[in-house]
Amino acid sequence: AAAMLRELRRRWGSYKYRFVPWLALNLRRQRRTLRYVPESSQDKIIADEDVFETLLKTFKALFINDFSRQADILALIPEVKCQYLELLTVEQKRSKVNSCAHLGQHVFSPEEVLLNTLGFTVGRDRSSLVSAGTGVFVTKGFVPKGTVVSMYPGTVYRKHEPIFFQSLGNPFIFRCIDGVLIDGNDKGLSRSVYRSCSRRDQLGPFQMSDESWLTATLQNPLAVGQYVNNCSHEKAANVCYQEFDVPGHFPVELKQYLPNIVYSHDIESHLRCVVLVSLRDIKQGEELFSNYYTVV
Repeated sequence: AAAMLRELRRRWGSYKYRFVPWLALNLRRQRRTLRYVPESSQDKIIADEDVFETLLKTFKALFINDFSRQADILALIPEVKCQYLELLTVEQKRSKVNSCAHLGQHVFSPEEVLLNTLGFTVGRDRSSLVSAGTGVFVTKGFVPKGTVVSMYPGTVYRKHEPIFFQSLGNPFIFRCIDGVLIDGNDKGLSRSVYRSCSRRDQLGPFQMSDESWLTATLQNPLAVGQYVNNCSHEKAANVCYQEFDVPGHFPVELKQYLPNIVYSHDIESHLRCVVLVSLRDIKQGEELFSNYYTVV
């Protein structure tokens, strides 16, 4: 009975931030855990250009690190292949690797690539909060203020699209300011929907999204944002959610690292992503905390 009560408390602790009556009763009491956005235009901690550049730099580094697996993609975009060969040569010289002998070698893990590119790594571990389950920590390095530190993965739903069954008992649904929803659950029906949409949108060797966040082995090590826990009076927020629409000119060969996919592929619009941006400097070993709900 005690174990069942603890499990019920744990589930309520995760779900209450989506329960409208609880929100209404606790808005005044929990002001410090709210994310106030007077206007959607003010919901930018850093510029979209900075988010774009960070993702581009990180994804290019991951692509080059996994260069041997990209042959089929590069064969279809020869004009881009030369650019990556140049970047690969520079990277190999910097890493003191003989280029001809090691073109196909996997030198670094994705986490090491992130550390070498951005100066830090993040990972999932048991939260420092009692009964909070999994949390996200800076495992190595240092995160400066105003840095993209994580991404919120999942299937992207527009207002009119069906998400009722996926939402049952699901604490991983993120609501954007305009009502767009991102389902970051990596289990059950949500997992199946994401995989189905991802494989639906694949164009030959070009993958339009990253399925690896559904597994323990991440291809994009930033895709752990759904496990960032809510802040409290004792644990202040050190990161904040920021919405980002992937521009149409985003390199097609790098979309394989985007941990989001749209539920309906027949609607012409930019892919919605959500990144987590650091509100202050964050040191190695610190857990990430943000806000679960928004008042616009």
